[in-house]
Amino acid sequence: MTAAEQEVVKAERESHPQSHVRRKMLVLWLLHCGLTRAKAATVAGLGRATVQRHVAAYRDGGPDGLRQWDVTGPVGDLASFTDAISASLTAVPVRTVAEACDRIEQLTGLRREPTQVRTFLKGLGFQWRRIRAAPVPPKKTCPTTSGSNGSSWTAN
Repeated sequence: MTAAEQEVVKAERESHPQSHVRRKMLVLWLLHCGLTRAKAATVAGLGRATVQRHVAAYRDGGPDGLRQWDVTGPVGDLASFTDAISASLTAVPVRTVAEACDRIEQLTGLRREPTQVRTFLKGLGFQWRRIRAAPVPPKKTCPTTSGSNGSSWTAN
């Protein structure tokens, strides 16, 4: 490592905002200090193969190669239909998850179970709301007006 790279690695192993980059910089610093790859892996709590991948990333791209994070998680089949599903459920809300399953199947042709649909809709920002009947207060009767037309005259 050059002197400039050493300063960058030394600074970013403690202060970089992303933890995975700090861990990569720590591994590189430990290797620079003379530890073996196996010992650096033990100190950092990683596997030896992971340390070798970090070294290869540094070798290929320098410190910028260590900052890259190209990990993408699995993408579900419904992900490509999120706009259509969200628009449909916003325009005409459903009452139950079963209705949402049916609507999603009509829109996309993909059948999903209620648990999967709940998780998917929660990821889109939808919330389940309990709908109840609004309580109607009882009719109030005033003693002066009950049974008459509201006048206070009495018969003789």
